[in-house]
Amino acid sequence: MTAAASWQPRETCFRCFRPASVCFCKEVPILPTRTKVLILQHPREEFMPIGTARMASLCLPQSSLLVGTSFDRHPEVEAALSDPTRQAVLLWPGGDARDLALEPPQGPTTLIVVDGTWALAKKLVRVNPRIASLPRYSLTPPRPSEYRIRSEPKDTCVSTIEAVMFALGLLEGDPERFASMMNPFREMVDAQIEHAARLQGGRARFYTGPARPRLLPPVLRDASRLVILQGEANAFARRPPSGYQDELVQLLAVRLTTGERFEGFARPEAPVAPSLEYHSELDPESIGLAQSRAELLGKWRAFIREDDIVVGWGRYAADLLSRHGGYLPETFVDLRTTAARFLKTKPGAIESFAENIGATPKSLGTARGGRRLALTVAAAEHLLRAHAAALVNASGV
Repeated sequence: MTAAASWQPRETCFRCFRPASVCFCKEVPILPTRTKVLILQHPREEFMPIGTARMASLCLPQSSLLVGTSFDRHPEVEAALSDPTRQAVLLWPGGDARDLALEPPQGPTTLIVVDGTWALAKKLVRVNPRIASLPRYSLTPPRPSEYRIRSEPKDTCVSTIEAVMFALGLLEGDPERFASMMNPFREMVDAQIEHAARLQGGRARFYTGPARPRLLPPVLRDASRLVILQGEANAFARRPPSGYQDELVQLLAVRLTTGERFEGFARPEAPVAPSLEYHSELDPESIGLAQSRAELLGKWRAFIREDDIVVGWGRYAADLLSRHGGYLPETFVDLRTTAARFLKTKPGAIESFAENIGATPKSLGTARGGRRLALTVAAAEHLLRAHAAALVNASGV
């Protein structure tokens, strides 16, 4: 067997997107904050091997990392800018910015941070007028950056995670509480320096030909066609046999790229199962007054397209829909099975998987079905990003 034929792709951590050999997740602290943090990241920075924006977001449960170039109409940004209970401010250097240490904003705050090279950051702010119009606050780092693997243009320039750490220390009046954010940062920097020293100026080559990372199946790579599906049932206990089959009572879906949503309810034809309210969190009385199953399936048919690719965490919702004669396009993808093969691990229930990747999305519908739909969307987006990260990591640390 040749070296090229025996080459195997490196394991990738599905939380930090780093190769498993240099994963920093064990050093990530969890630091609740009064301050909400929105990190706006330019797409060119998303899979930079030595980037720190994702690292910062993993440390802060009250944060969100948004990737793109147009943010003024992003739902999370719009919510932050229109929230009457919190002032949104932009962390930004410049002569027109207030000093965060001397004139901090008063009251609850949403801190907006731009992640990218200086040129990319300036462009992001320029093309998003609502972001650009926010009150600007700057900070003077109390010490030089520890970013020893990259040269900063000035002594006052720091990495994104350092800037967020210093800013939160000032906003919340407790710099020491956020010092542990440097733990994963130092772990990453040390690993990079050790790797560079080991290679002694050149990458060792143990195989020929292009790198072959582990990838998602082609059917999942066209995000514009993906429709995430979730369903809840009127289900009786299997033991002893009830004589009733599970009945679809709630159907939810969302188009991954546009956010277009579907939600409908159907009244059960069998008696309402004693566990319906407990498991689905749906009100049995309201479900009993819902539309007929035929009406629900008709509205679903008007929503779904023939070339859509339906995605579910497991096959349960799709099987329920098919059993009742509901339309399903030709292609269905079981995301749980895909995640297991791609990540080489057992992902478990969607709640467990979402917890492992640090996903806490807002619900996309009513009761448990809405929460599980949002978690499945987060899982799909995470796997698509992991796919892109695997392409980048295939070429090296």
